[in-house]
Amino acid sequence: MTQRPFNFSAGPAALPEEVLNQVAAEMLDWHGSGMSVMEMSHRGPEFTRICAEAESDLRALLQVPANFRILFMQGGGLAENAIVPMNLSRGGKVDAIVTGSWSKKSADEAKRYATVNIAADASASKFTELPKPESWQLSADAAYVHVCSNETIDGVEFHELPDLKALGSQAPLVIDCSSHQLSRSIDWSKVGLAFGGAQKNIGPAGLTLVFVRDDLLGHALPICPSAFDYKTVAAAQSMYNTPPTFSIYVAGLVFQWLKRFSYAGKTGVAAIEQRNIDKAQLLYGALDASNLFENRVAANARSRMNIPFYLRGEYNTPQLTSAFLDGAKARNLLQLKGHKSVGGMRASIYNAMPLEGVQALVAYLKDFEAQYG
Repeated sequence: MTQRPFNFSAGPAALPEEVLNQVAAEMLDWHGSGMSVMEMSHRGPEFTRICAEAESDLRALLQVPANFRILFMQGGGLAENAIVPMNLSRGGKVDAIVTGSWSKKSADEAKRYATVNIAADASASKFTELPKPESWQLSADAAYVHVCSNETIDGVEFHELPDLKALGSQAPLVIDCSSHQLSRSIDWSKVGLAFGGAQKNIGPAGLTLVFVRDDLLGHALPICPSAFDYKTVAAAQSMYNTPPTFSIYVAGLVFQWLKRFSYAGKTGVAAIEQRNIDKAQLLYGALDASNLFENRVAANARSRMNIPFYLRGEYNTPQLTSAFLDGAKARNLLQLKGHKSVGGMRASIYNAMPLEGVQALVAYLKDFEAQYG
């Protein structure tokens, strides 16, 4: 088989080729059932098995404690910006840490259901830095504190989650981990709820994962739709309404792939995290050494998953940016265009991106600079 192009899409993103091949092989007949997964009843024994195995594997991979429920929901991270305050705010006050485009959207949406205190705002740095937790102006009575632990558009990441208790807050921490979930471990002792769309590291668009601590169930506002009430969804084991069955199935195959994954003498999430570190260091190193390209994010806040970059100074023109993107496509380096709100370029190097893909991009950066720099 010829080498597939390297897909740097921010999401929906590349999936492991091994998983795609298995999906193709099982498309018409899942394990002798005579049905495609897309044709199965979500309450039938075949899909019940698929769903249970997916949840079990995910819990094992991320070492999710027993007092957390894993919910398979719909609506994406954007819908969770409303679903979280409808479930946790109790109509009171919530604290928001604004570190980029997505956390700003989260704060704006939460204002529809609660009083929002912007406890920290990194907009003055144009979202190139993370405000230090000790500088946050947290409320004494917040129902929760919201953080986007990886900003897909702006390319900043919390590599360590804040310890709210050490900061004097008793509120649970809510993290939008859409674009780094399963790329690294999570310290659940610091988290009350985590959520994320699956279409970055896990599977097709349509599935949203929610990890919610038991004590946070049962507080939904009266206006919360039943299908979005975490207590209702948990009681029904994610089957209150028809879940995104095909997305759950593919996610389950990705979980199995990740359980088998090995790198640098490690396995599972530890292995993928180490490869993600190596990929990010390689690409950031090339950008920092370049006289033509730049990444503008502070070194201690740089995302391992989403790396925006730009042409420097006088070279930063629409014409040269287009020339770079056209040349990348010719080299089978796909979807490197930056988000429309910030321009430039962006390489999303999620779990499925092999080291060879980043090596190919670095080689192209050097060749492009030799031609135009």
